[in-house]
Amino acid sequence: MNYETLLCEVKDQVARITLNRPQVLHALNTQVFNELEAVFSALAADPTVRVILLTGAGEKAFAAGADIKELADTDAAAGESKARRGQGVFRLIETCGKPVIACINGFALGGGCELAMACTIRLASETARLGQPEVKLGLIPGYGGTQRLPRLVGQPMALKLLLTGEMINAAEALRIGLVDEVLPADKLMERADTLAKAIVAMAPLAVTACLQAVRDGSEINLEEAIDMEAKIFGQLCGTADKEEGTKAFLEKRPAVWTGR
Repeated sequence: MNYETLLCEVKDQVARITLNRPQVLHALNTQVFNELEAVFSALAADPTVRVILLTGAGEKAFAAGADIKELADTDAAAGESKARRGQGVFRLIETCGKPVIACINGFALGGGCELAMACTIRLASETARLGQPEVKLGLIPGYGGTQRLPRLVGQPMALKLLLTGEMINAAEALRIGLVDEVLPADKLMERADTLAKAIVAMAPLAVTACLQAVRDGSEINLEEAIDMEAKIFGQLCGTADKEEGTKAFLEKRPAVWTGR
């Protein structure tokens, strides 16, 4: 797959997507959204890909935010359309059925922070800086930030970040729950690869089911959610992978997963 604003490579069932507009710190413009949609759609449909890593080229930025030049020319109608477009692409990433690990190597601001929040797991380098500075432009986050941020860090902390436009460092992001781990910059991708390999070693249907149960369960009430969990558990009990997993455990050997 060839793209102009990003790179994609697949090795050992792990895909690595690298945003590649270093001259503008990987700012998210229309072409980036189009190519993110294309690559995640392709990877979601590829059964040989089990985990997706997402990062930015170089050490300065994961993604510095939306392309301000594009935003400056939007009116009310175009602005709403742009927000819905970004929301749709980030929702695709969130629901692609594969774990997506954000490897935050530098600035993740505005749309870049929203992109990271749409991922399953967030790893950050010690040099990472995160924030939602849209109020400084007379805007609010438009790609899901006002909704995902409170779900991750709680409403009071989310409002503090949203209302001040404050940029925080990796240690503070870890403390409030915005990122899951902080690593030295030179260890970030190594840790991401290790985590990806650990997930690849698990039963693929079970991994997908965990993603579905947690994501969908968070959007409905508890009674409906635990009912959904029971149904998914029952479905997995009828799979070849469940039979293989329990048999391998009893026989004290590694399981050989088929995804069936």
